[in-house]
Amino acid sequence: MRYHMLNFIIFFSITVLVSCKNDNKLETSAQNLQNKYTKSIEDKQAAVLVEKMMEAMGGNKNWDELSYVSWTFFGARHLIWDKGNNRVRIESPRDSSIYLVNMNDLSGKYSYNGERVMDAQLVSEKMKRGKSMWTNDMYWLFMPFKLYDKGVNVTYQRTDTTLQGITADVLELTFDEVGYTPDNKYEVYIDQEDGLIKQWNFYAEASQDSVSKIWPWDNYKNYNGLLLSSDRSDKSGPSNVRVYPTLDDKVFTSFDPFEYY
Repeated sequence: MRYHMLNFIIFFSITVLVSCKNDNKLETSAQNLQNKYTKSIEDKQAAVLVEKMMEAMGGNKNWDELSYVSWTFFGARHLIWDKGNNRVRIESPRDSSIYLVNMNDLSGKYSYNGERVMDAQLVSEKMKRGKSMWTNDMYWLFMPFKLYDKGVNVTYQRTDTTLQGITADVLELTFDEVGYTPDNKYEVYIDQEDGLIKQWNFYAEASQDSVSKIWPWDNYKNYNGLLLSSDRSDKSGPSNVRVYPTLDDKVFTSFDPFEYY
């Protein structure tokens, strides 16, 4: 009896030590994130998964070094982002309009049907509209790099399977009064094999149980060290993604045509 009790004590002690060691690994990894990124993720399991995903997509260094990027959103408008200076050019062929927006102070220019609009109040409204479009369209391309933003809550939910049959870890995203649609909720499916997001579940209201829409997040390509999902299998979201090491400043100050393709 004493022999069996001794074995139980030894086994229990080893189990506790292993458990503490694993917890310490999570604590250390989460602590490293606070030094590496601007905001830590409080959920330890989610924090580790996001860190692995960031590295799989090229890492924070390549994200920081991204200078200029252009893309087409749902075939409806073209955007080019000066990431370093936080300026954007948006062209909407549907109504022949061009938005040149400095998103730091919402200054800029707007043209409609080939003519620059000079009415200050209208231009101010269009600058706000331009920022709203950019905020939405950018998230469809760069959401994986925005999970550390202030006001974004990321929690681990479960292991699940995507519509394509991929085994994935599911993270939930909710928002604390940030962005233009803070009532939304997202679920992102991170492939357990390669660490990349492969599916995005959208809930119009965070309180609802049934999903509003499911989109694939696939067809990754390498853009100067960053893996980005574009030209997706369901033809939704971003397409024609291009990155540029440098661009002429007039792209963001002039209505002169810019070649996206």
